[in-house]
Amino acid sequence: MIPLLAALPILIVIALMVFLHWNGQRAGPAGWLVGVLVSFLCFGLTPQVLWISQLKGLYLSLFVLAILWPALWLYKIVQSAGGIQAVAKSLRSAIHDQQLLVVSLAWAFSGMLEGLAGFGLPIAVVSPMLVGLGVSPVLAVAVTAIGHAWSVTFGDMGVIFQTLVSITGYNSEALVGPAAVFLGIACLACGWSVLLILGYWRSWQAVTLIGLLMAGTQFCLARLGLIPLSAFGAGIAGMTGFILWSGKPSGQRGYPRELKAALASYGSLALLMAVIFIIPPVNNALRQFAIPLNFPAVETLQGYSIPANMQILRLLTHPGIALTLVALCSYIIYRWLNLLPEKTGRHIARDTWQSAAPTSLGIISMVGLSSLMEHSGMMYTLAKTVSDIAGSAFPIFSPLIGILGAFATGSNNNSNVMFAPLQQQAAILLNLNPGLLLAAQTAGGALGSMLAPAKILVGCSTVGLKESQGDVLRRTLGYGLGIGLLLGVIAWLTGAL
Repeated sequence: MIPLLAALPILIVIALMVFLHWNGQRAGPAGWLVGVLVSFLCFGLTPQVLWISQLKGLYLSLFVLAILWPALWLYKIVQSAGGIQAVAKSLRSAIHDQQLLVVSLAWAFSGMLEGLAGFGLPIAVVSPMLVGLGVSPVLAVAVTAIGHAWSVTFGDMGVIFQTLVSITGYNSEALVGPAAVFLGIACLACGWSVLLILGYWRSWQAVTLIGLLMAGTQFCLARLGLIPLSAFGAGIAGMTGFILWSGKPSGQRGYPRELKAALASYGSLALLMAVIFIIPPVNNALRQFAIPLNFPAVETLQGYSIPANMQILRLLTHPGIALTLVALCSYIIYRWLNLLPEKTGRHIARDTWQSAAPTSLGIISMVGLSSLMEHSGMMYTLAKTVSDIAGSAFPIFSPLIGILGAFATGSNNNSNVMFAPLQQQAAILLNLNPGLLLAAQTAGGALGSMLAPAKILVGCSTVGLKESQGDVLRRTLGYGLGIGLLLGVIAWLTGAL
């Protein structure tokens, strides 16, 4: 009975989102309230444990939101100036092979967009482009959903990976390697899946070689500390590979200002991030400005304790600073070049608010719930029960747990917030490497993006499909579960070595 009560807040969130179609900003607070009630009644929660857990959860949420908001702001600025459309038009001119063009857009270009903004934007942008190239609407949404999934963990300027590190407290440098390996395998598998569903098997050599290029680029950028640029850079590497493979472009003359502006904005961001994270003297100097935050030890009435913890906030090396600076400079320069109409700033601010505000509420409540469950002992109880049942085979199910979380909540971020602490506790109980299970969790959560009804609905709405979400899901379900099971077996074999 106790394990079921420990799982109740998560089950409530999943039930509300799957069966009642609530969004994260409604289901998150509801799950949080259930968590508080169950913790007080059954797990010995005290007021001190409650407010310390929520203070820590709020800190972790703000750390992530400080990346989310400026990343979306920069994307909206570039989009409003016509930069994203100019990039897409340039690609159509550069890749004259129809099959390669479709695959590149569904797989590499969608991954690049996920690296910039995420939150369903790749499916919304790319699906109509594929329909315009003659792909059926159902297939267009399905292949874009499958194609972009590999980039989700390192997407949106690294928000999801930062959340994973923050919520677990696991060492970022130790986690980034296994995560990049799993996601690299997923990248290649997603490319092959796009070929299979489209029937474009004559392009398998190009997809295999370009997939290795994309996976390698993402791995190298992540290991260099450029996590916010990992998926974005891998997508660019993929598009470059497709252009080179395609051969001679079909003859675009000159480059429009909008294209140059988009390349300048994100190119300067890449350069600034490289300077901050790769050059040791610069990084060491900026890291000196640090604000320590001390969280005291707490203990429930049932004796479950969390030791004292210190978080160090290094403002000048936080990715949000670079994003904000580039976004502000881009807006000023675009206005000076007349790329943005006079009153566009209000529309950009409104669009950014409408995209980020609901997501922010969901993140704050979900992170608050996860922190509550960890501090009250609920997550430990749940992890012990699951690990006792699965035993040494638990790693096989780790990616599938991530997929379930993303399917239910529509977000890899929320999946990690709900289930990463469980994976971490299970690893400790089973004497496994926690980094391995956390990497499998977030890779599974990324794959779950191709199954999430919320994301599929976004794609269907942009191509005029009103009642076909089920058709799209039926086409993506087997691929998502198949790749997830493959990663699970790899995690199991790796853990057994």
